[in-house]
Amino acid sequence: MPSESARVEDINPSMLVWARDRSGLSLEDAAKKINLASSATSSAVEKIKALESGDQKPTRNQLLKIADVYRMPLIIFYRERPPKIAERGEDYRTIIGPVSFRENALLDTLVRDVKVKQDLVKSILEEEEDASALKFVNSISTSENIVDVSAKIRAILEIQNEDWTTNYTSVEALFKDFRNKVEELGVFVLLLGNLGSYHTNISEQVFRGFAIADDIAPFIIINDQDAKTAQVFTLAHELVHLFAGKTGISGAPTTATPRNQRAKIERFCNDVGSEILLPESVIIDVDNLSSISEAEEVILKLAVDRNISEPMVAYRLRRLGQISLKVYSQLQKKYEQRWKKQKEINKQKRKESENGPSYYIIHRHRLGNALLNFIGRALREKQIVHTKAALILGVKPTSVEPMLKGVKGLKGLFYVEGGR
Repeated sequence: MPSESARVEDINPSMLVWARDRSGLSLEDAAKKINLASSATSSAVEKIKALESGDQKPTRNQLLKIADVYRMPLIIFYRERPPKIAERGEDYRTIIGPVSFRENALLDTLVRDVKVKQDLVKSILEEEEDASALKFVNSISTSENIVDVSAKIRAILEIQNEDWTTNYTSVEALFKDFRNKVEELGVFVLLLGNLGSYHTNISEQVFRGFAIADDIAPFIIINDQDAKTAQVFTLAHELVHLFAGKTGISGAPTTATPRNQRAKIERFCNDVGSEILLPESVIIDVDNLSSISEAEEVILKLAVDRNISEPMVAYRLRRLGQISLKVYSQLQKKYEQRWKKQKEINKQKRKESENGPSYYIIHRHRLGNALLNFIGRALREKQIVHTKAALILGVKPTSVEPMLKGVKGLKGLFYVEGGR
């Protein structure tokens, strides 16, 4: 296990100053909340000044307390510079209904956490001699034809035909292969819907996805609190954000007329994403569905056959004018009510289950093979140490090796650090 000093030696003291300022605390208030006590040799304020100047390193427990008091992810203190607001990208969401202060705070923390991970990954990639920019990032314009852009993306993903989603036995199988295809492009796809505990779950009503359109280390974040079928559409949607070079947070799709440039971009990404999964040519012959029962039947068949969500199919048919706004609105309400009930059932099942997947299996699935393999190789080539690997993976340093065991492509690799 790494020593206490090894855990904090990479802390950037200036980030302690930035985080305190960001939290709105004075030196006196911060010292009090962090429980720094005055002594015969120095006051509590002098102690926090010593931490912020780098003259004194915080202990592990102090750093954890600081992160809690400042409401910052731990890895923020390892950044070289503060995150700029613009780095978080645009907010492309159209939210119906109120979002609590707590939910906004959780989302803001998650976005900062992801940006720090992405920064660390990018810094490692930039040190590699053969590092090069990914040409597909920012390679399309949102003014281009929807069908043409969709065909271009499918070709780059090496998807051979428009019926590709029918080739899978389940939604899970489709998502797994689709994710692999995207990761093979050089994208890191993570499933994150909380800050590491179910107590901090962020509803899919708050956000569905997040894309960092960086041409060195592009990231896609998918809210895993959402339905599995919905996650397939979110992956397609966020991939389009990367191709368009548009970093930002996304919410549920809407058929409302776009009122600003952000809404137009989001509409474009929804249309291209849904065209990738359900091409217009496949449903062009679907007759106008005037009744909700008729529409439900057609939508269900298309969704089941193609391993995609009914709400996405409904969105697609509405955008193509094959169902009316009235029918679409009724369907939306039904799907929302059904999902709400299903979430309660899923929650109860988790409570009753004693033999679910292990922590490592779940966490590996959320992080994805691209990130796990990247960290494994970086450790092997001594580009990073366990401490920094732990920050990127969101685990303790002692959990890095157990996390990497069994990962495809890393079999037989062993890492030694701190006397292990």
